[in-house]
Amino acid sequence: MTGKFISFEGGDGAGKTTQIGKLAERLEAAGTEVVVTREPGGTELGLAIRQALLHGEDLSPRTEALLYAADRAHHIATVVRPALDRGATVITDRYMDSSIAYQGAARGLGMDTIGDLNSWAVDGLMPDLTFLLDLDPVIGATRIGAAKDRLESAGDAFHAQVRRTFLDLAGREPERFVIIDASGSPEQISEEIGMAYGRL
Repeated sequence: MTGKFISFEGGDGAGKTTQIGKLAERLEAAGTEVVVTREPGGTELGLAIRQALLHGEDLSPRTEALLYAADRAHHIATVVRPALDRGATVITDRYMDSSIAYQGAARGLGMDTIGDLNSWAVDGLMPDLTFLLDLDPVIGATRIGAAKDRLESAGDAFHAQVRRTFLDLAGREPERFVIIDASGSPEQISEEIGMAYGRL
């Protein structure tokens, strides 16, 4: 039996963590085994990579991209694929669309280049469904507060490019992406996500 693979994407402050929790609770209440994870940081190795990426020294764009890809390869091999193989539903906070948006577009490394790198890292595994929580990055920044990590501190133009790229990716794959207006109330957003998931 093969489980379902769900990813949540969107800019910082869009509410991914909250909505992942709500969807997981809904699915677990229906008797589904749910594995909630995140990138980077879904494994012990991933936690070390997350610390280096978000709170360590300055990194070149290529170094940053390769560290994300390394984390993703390990995460898929050790957490995601085993869970899917036993029939669980895996919900991840970020996946390779984030690398394409942040490193490929906003860091200028090339969307196709980063897409190919990450597709190789995960041996072609793509989500069954991707929820894009779309939010003006200026609003997202106010939700984060003063304490920001390396990527959250990258500036307005950077985050505007990330948002444009996410929307572009969603436009290219409408069968996989569901765009959710993340400016609504958490309850409204959760209801929209639940209805979209029910169509899977």
